[in-house]
Amino acid sequence: MSAQPLAESLVQSVDWLAVAPPTIAAAVGLAVLVADLFLPEARKAVLGWVSVAGLAVAGLMLLPLLGGDRSTFCVNGGGTRACSYTADHFALVIQFLVLGGALLAALLSVTNLKDDQRRVPSGEFWFLLLSSAAGAALLPASRDLATLIVALEVASLPAFALVGIRHGDERSSEAALKFFLSSVTATAVSLMGISFVYASTGTLYLTQVAQRLPHVGGQLHTLAQAGVVLTLIGFAFKTAAVPFHFWVPDTYVGAPLPVAAYLSVVGKAVGFSGLILVTVVAFPSYAGVWGPALAVLAALTMTVGNVGALRQQATRAYSAVRLLAWSSVGQAGYLLVPIAAAGYAKDAQKAIGSTVAYALMYAAVNLGAFAVAALVGRSRALNRISDYRGLYAANPLTALLLAFFLLCLAGLPPGVIGLFAKVTVFSAAVDAGLGWLAVVMAVNVVIALFYYLQWTALLFRAPEGESARHHVPAPLTAALALTGVLGVALSGAPQLVLRFAATGLF
Repeated sequence: MSAQPLAESLVQSVDWLAVAPPTIAAAVGLAVLVADLFLPEARKAVLGWVSVAGLAVAGLMLLPLLGGDRSTFCVNGGGTRACSYTADHFALVIQFLVLGGALLAALLSVTNLKDDQRRVPSGEFWFLLLSSAAGAALLPASRDLATLIVALEVASLPAFALVGIRHGDERSSEAALKFFLSSVTATAVSLMGISFVYASTGTLYLTQVAQRLPHVGGQLHTLAQAGVVLTLIGFAFKTAAVPFHFWVPDTYVGAPLPVAAYLSVVGKAVGFSGLILVTVVAFPSYAGVWGPALAVLAALTMTVGNVGALRQQATRAYSAVRLLAWSSVGQAGYLLVPIAAAGYAKDAQKAIGSTVAYALMYAAVNLGAFAVAALVGRSRALNRISDYRGLYAANPLTALLLAFFLLCLAGLPPGVIGLFAKVTVFSAAVDAGLGWLAVVMAVNVVIALFYYLQWTALLFRAPEGESARHHVPAPLTAALALTGVLGVALSGAPQLVLRFAATGLF
């Protein structure tokens, strides 16, 4: 008789509406892969538009979920209910960021694959991009450590192949190898940490881990501590925090440019949402450990990233992409600040809201900058910063958009949304008593101003020789328009971002 209640407690309900966004992305990916087998070469361009439509539908499926939290794959045991998947406000905001970023990267990829169709197999490319997007959309809703690590790998494994997908390109292969080795190391460290946490608490559910960690017995206390530290180190790799950032510049340069754009936004969203879940939700009792550690990592990351961007030479091959890569490392440091502050603050949700708000701003303008880089790279294959000289004379609107995106990243008007996002991060640090970290951030903002403004000024200088006209294909036009409109709209009403990002995250 006792077996039946036990069996009933293991039966998990499935809310298909809650899991619809990642499920649709995965299903469209499989459909594209199968369709690729039957479509003639001349008609394979349609796969890109099917993928774009699939990501748009997956994003639209977030709208019915805005009414309230929905959980699925739940079990009842010990008088408590634990779920593996929860579509709460935090999950929906990050899923919006992930699917929106993947959609914009897909628009960039439509043109890129057309230009480079002989070296990039379209069916495999779209399948990998959609699979990675499905894993990235699954991760913020994951509420147990097993689902979290599976989602992380579903997002990461296709990304390795995307980086090295160009046939016969040594830079692409080298970038994929570096990315693969660093990510596998991070996964191995995370898995060991998770196994230690499970051994000491007897559960994988984040809420139950949070309840049991403070009461771990003396003999298992050291094991629990080691598990927490190793798990955090693994996620630090995924966020490209210093000293785990070494793969970023070469990976961005070696990957197809839309893939680099995807990694800069969606890859970061994956790493940071995972880090937020394990720190704030699973390990709040260890805030005295991860708070100071993340504060130091934030200071190192923003400093190394900005100094690396500052050292880029305008005439060096791929210097524009390298500068964006180092800039993304610096931006990762800013994103870490509120998470570190959550370890000190009384209201951790408010601090985390600052990270989410900053991530939304960064996603829109950074994807816009990569869209312009993709446009210039069509006629200037080496994509040097010096290739952008006189862009205003050739393409005034494109130059103005890039200038706007760079000013947003720098935090200068008219990029009000960038200034607003940086102020919220400053406030989170100051409110948590991390004055020294706010000072380090202020110094880094000044360093970043130099290279962002230097690049911006170059756009409006007289061109050397005849300026090159850049034909803007329809997909690139759509990506530039979407990012530009979003950036301008958010600069007009920046308070909407923080309100949307910080309201009832968990």
